[in-house]
Amino acid sequence: MSINDKITKLNTEVQWFYSDDFSLDEAEARYKDAVKLAKEIEKDLDTLKNNIKVINKDFAKS
Repeated sequence: MSINDKITKLNTEVQWFYSDDFSLDEAEARYKDAVKLAKEIEKDLDTLKNNIKVINKDFAKS
């Protein structure tokens, strides 16, 4: 799943908390899933940031 797909999915999960479908019975599990997804996105963005730094460093040597 791409970073954009993960962000879209996270936005959908967050919107659920504000929707009429909200249920306390589901809230804890959905919250945990959203936190896990947010951590995956953060990790993916860190990896992307590091890759860009490497590319910039290699480009600067040329």
